[in-house]
Amino acid sequence: MAPENAANNLQRLHALGQSAWLDYVSRGLLESGELARMVESGWIRGVTSNPTIFLKAITSANDYDTALGALRGEGVTDPYEAFLALASADLRAAADALREVYESAAGRDGFISFEAQEGSAAAMVAEARRVFGLLDRPNVMIKVPGTAAGIEALPTLIAEGINVNITLLFAIEVYEKVALAYIDGLEQRRQRGLSIERVASVASFFVSRVDTKADALLPDGSPLRGRVAVANARLAYQRFQEIFAGPRWQALAAAGAQLQRPLWASTGTKNAAYSDTLYVDDLVAADTVNTMPEATLLAFLDHGRPELSIEAGIADAAEVRRQAAAAGVDLDVLGRELLAEGLTSFGNDFAQLLGQIEKKLTAAPRSVS
Repeated sequence: MAPENAANNLQRLHALGQSAWLDYVSRGLLESGELARMVESGWIRGVTSNPTIFLKAITSANDYDTALGALRGEGVTDPYEAFLALASADLRAAADALREVYESAAGRDGFISFEAQEGSAAAMVAEARRVFGLLDRPNVMIKVPGTAAGIEALPTLIAEGINVNITLLFAIEVYEKVALAYIDGLEQRRQRGLSIERVASVASFFVSRVDTKADALLPDGSPLRGRVAVANARLAYQRFQEIFAGPRWQALAAAGAQLQRPLWASTGTKNAAYSDTLYVDDLVAADTVNTMPEATLLAFLDHGRPELSIEAGIADAAEVRRQAAAAGVDLDVLGRELLAEGLTSFGNDFAQLLGQIEKKLTAAPRSVS
């Protein structure tokens, strides 16, 4: 049961220009109608997924056993192809649930994200093309990582009209490259005489993992604990405002281009000593997205603070970064470490996911038509 102030909290958040997305999807959530209810209630305006989320969904319930049996009956034996079949069905259903949001927002919201396999730029482009075509919905974003290869792939995908969620961003210097690559892709598409009006992208800047890493480097009792991640994100937002201004961007905006919104990811609070809505309350700003785990979404519905909070804290954020550097927290180095750790973590989860699918695919009863 939603708390009485739930609608007001999220309606106020959306009115301030920030979209709340749910960082979870599963077949049970879709088939129960719960996702549709969350959309219809105005709670969420998008959904994100990743290998960890699908691993949790597939291993925590038997929702996929019948579908796996049907795939086995069709002769599907490759676990990755089985994963694509399962995930595609879920993502198409989620995209359909969000379609009204997408249309009412003129293609600027209402997206579901799907993770592409990591690899070379050429491999990511090829797989993104295949998956985007397979999903066959305009409100799908393909996730690519904020690696050198992912940033190289981004302009090509944008130029082809493939919506992109570029993820695992931790460092401001990497974020800058991502934003400029998006602009480059739009310019390439426009030069080809193609419309840029409904080409969308978000830049997923991770938050709580930064504090986890920074706090471990800071002494007990440091006043910087629990403040570095928000400061880092606020400074990234400042660069967003600077990059998406001026004549180069204005020329694209006049042709209908959409901003590449910063998306605050990893916003579930990992340290119990901090507020469970810390990474929502302190990162509210226009033209942004916050993708929340269900627990964080419900906490914000109950007692969150939907008030503009990023810009007011930018000056303080620069001082926090300076003090953190003086205390031995180099955010550029930390960002590179977190990217490597994130890629390893997602890679391990994806391998485990495929292993679980292979196990279930082998054990699944063959579907009889």
